[in-house]
Parts: sequence; C-alpha cells; structure tokens
Amino acid sequence: MVQAIEAKALTRVFGNKKGKGPLIALENVDLNVAEGELFGLLGPNGAGKTTFIKILATLLLPSFGEVKVLGHDVVLEAQKIRPRINMVSGGETSGYGLLTVKENLWMFSQFYGIPGKEAKRRIDEMLATFGLEDKANAKVRTISTGQRQKMNVVRGFVTDPDLIFLDEPTLGLDVNASIAIRNYIRHWVKDTTGKTVLLTTHYMAEADFLCDRVAIIDQGRILACDTPANLRRSVRRASIFTLATTPFDGITGLGGLPGVSGFESTTSEGRVEMRFSLEDESVIADIVSFVTARRAKVLSVSKGEPTLEDVFIQLVGRALG
Repeated sequence: MVQAIEAKALTRVFGNKKGKGPLIALENVDLNVAEGELFGLLGPNGAGKTTFIKILATLLLPSFGEVKVLGHDVVLEAQKIRPRINMVSGGETSGYGLLTVKENLWMFSQFYGIPGKEAKRRIDEMLATFGLEDKANAKVRTISTGQRQKMNVVRGFVTDPDLIFLDEPTLGLDVNASIAIRNYIRHWVKDTTGKTVLLTTHYMAEADFLCDRVAIIDQGRILACDTPANLRRSVRRASIFTLATTPFDGITGLGGLPGVSGFESTTSEGRVEMRFSLEDESVIADIVSFVTARRAKVLSVSKGEPTLEDVFIQLVGRALG
C-alpha cells in the first residue's frame, strides 16, 4: 500500500521558554496515512496537532525521527513535496481584501504554476460548486465569514494537490456552509484517485462522518488510531437502551430492577420514553416483561451507541471542546 504520510519516532522539541525548560511538542510519534485516505487527527489545544502538520508541510523541521510525505523526506526533499500539497485553516484571513474573490484565487493558482486556461476553468467550476459565482467579482473584504472560508477551501483545492491539510475547515461556520464543505471534501477523496486528506477538527460528528481512520493525540503522543467504528467499539461502558411505551403505573419501579445502573423517563402525549443504563444487555428482557405485565404497549426499543466523544473522554480524560 502506498503511503502518503510516514512518521517514525517523530519527536519535536522546542527550546527553553521563560526558564521553563524544553517543551516536547511531539514524542516518538509513529503514524502512517495511506494514499487515498481521509484521515482525522483529534486532540485538545496544545496536543501537538499544529506542530505535526507544520512538519508534514515542510514548515518546521523535526528534532528527531524520520518523516516522509508523498514518498519524500521532509528534511532532504522539501522542494519535491511543496508543489504537491496545500493547506486550509478554519478562520484564516488569507487573501487580499482589495482584490476580488476571483483575483485572489487566480493569484494563488499562479503560485503553483497552473496554466492560465486550466486555472480559469478550475476557478469557475469551483466557484459554482460552492455557490460563489455571484461573489466572483466582489472584493474579499466585503464578503461574509462563511463566503470567505468557502473561498479559502476553493483556494486549497484549486491547485489539485495530492495531499491537503485541513485544519478545522468548518470552524465557526453556519450549518449550510459546513455541509457544503464536508460534502466536497468527501467526494473529492472518494471520486478522485490518489488524493489524500489530513483533517483536524473539534467537531466529533464531522470526524465520524468524514474520516476513514482517526488518530487521537494528547501531549504529543498518539493514544489511539483506528476507524471511527472500531474506536467506538473499544469504549467499555454500560449498554444504553431507549424504550418507548404507552403510559402505565409503577414506572419508577424500573429503576430498582437488578442490572439497571441508570434510569430516566419522560411522559408526553400518551407516550413514555425511558432511557436505561444497563450492566448487561440481557436485562432489557426483564424490563420489557415488567412493562407488558402492566398492560403497556411497547412502541419501540433502540440501543444507543458510544460516540467518538466517549472514546476521546476515556483516553484523554476530558472533552475536546
């Protein structure tokens, strides 16, 4: 399998800062990302995500270890890597406010040496994809935050990179803008051969929806790396069930059944909805028997699944927010 990113024992140490001694931003990081993969990197602020991306993007040298991007060493072959990568960060203010949207995109395309005719075609096509055709000739300083971020995403993809780093690309955007960007990212990887994305995000649902695999990083170390589904399955916690029934007497008695470690209920418009935390999934049979013995009708039963947020909290000890 061709690897787009290969990091072996990657360590990055920053020098003394205000007498506090050296700061280890990354410590013995081993991580591979395959070509064609949409890979997520999750971690709290200060975990080492930005340092890692800067090293991959040849903006920062590693202190120790070996790093290859698209088959090239980031220290010895940076000039072979740079024309094939790009980066987009959420909330960034790239571009020149006095230039129009189209002029900014043209300028960035020329930094990469894209032929004029091809650059124009790509820019027009992507402006249409993101619904920015009517803003093509607007000064960048006059457009909204969401429109500017869409322009930044276009700027990142218009160079047709083999590997793109997306650092919280939907940060602070409204729902519609976020959906447009997520859908484009997903289709770009899946519908184009040999394209790779490294995504960082604070939105767990975004990582779950987009990523083939996810790595969780904290204090410069990779704590876990797997598919979102496998990471969720790794969480050990009580089974969560939701049961909806018609109203009946004695609801509170359910909380005292053996094996029920948590119970809450709400009643509205002839419907009771109960959420259980169970030590063993088989206990749900006892709950259903309890309900039907009181002549209530079971309307639905569903099992809740752990989320990436649960995985993150278990590994890091706190939420990502």
